[in-house]
Amino acid sequence: MNPYKEIGEEKLHQMIDIFYNYVKNDDRMNHLFPGDWAETARKQKQFQTQFLGGPNLYIEEHGHPMMKARHMPFVITEIERDAWLENISKAIDDVGLDANMKGYLMERYTMVAHHMQNSTVNE
Repeated sequence: MNPYKEIGEEKLHQMIDIFYNYVKNDDRMNHLFPGDWAETARKQKQFQTQFLGGPNLYIEEHGHPMMKARHMPFVITEIERDAWLENISKAIDDVGLDANMKGYLMERYTMVAHHMQNSTVNE
């Protein structure tokens, strides 16, 4: 299975743009982002292309993703983690991916989101 090929570049990019529109308006997590939404979305499109089986666009421009290290400067609790998952789930629905693809993506995104969490609300 190659999710990137099944979803297609256009739909993947649309999903990411929708996702960041949700994030921009979500006070649970928008504080984690630098404010240049177009650049953030561009990098996420590169990363997601690679993550889902497409060309290594992110590595070619930015080097190894080092996801955990890149997220360490930010406090990511279950609040931000769950907000990320809710927003990506809505974006997946908005672009009309089928239930099997959504299930596959959400399983992978959930694993990554839990890995990125580096704090708890009570700390």
